[in-house]
Amino acid sequence: MKKLLFMFALLLSGMSASAQAKIEFDKLTHDFGKFTDTTVKCTFTYTNVGDQPLVIHQAIASCGCTVPTYTKEPVKPGEKGTIEVTYHGKFFGHFKKPIVIRTNGAEDVVRLYIEGTMEDPNQK
Repeated sequence: MKKLLFMFALLLSGMSASAQAKIEFDKLTHDFGKFTDTTVKCTFTYTNVGDQPLVIHQAIASCGCTVPTYTKEPVKPGEKGTIEVTYHGKFFGHFKKPIVIRTNGAEDVVRLYIEGTMEDPNQK
């Protein structure tokens, strides 16, 4: 009897573990290419392809020049959300910056990247 109850408990825990949120991005990297503006923005769009509401707990950039803002409300299964990333360039040249996304999903950490080359508009 104890073995039967143990097996039943294991089965139930396995079933509940399969029901969860899952984030899927349209793209993981955005390349701004060459630009001369000191501020550029891009938007990453994601879909909750799981079967539970998806919550983004944090979006953390590697430095203060990169600012992510994101959908704060839970995203229902099948619905979309966005993460907008603003880059405030201070130095000319190529950059590649990671943004770490923490969620309640099956993959709880996802890394997004922005990159580009900020050029001096006074030099040709």
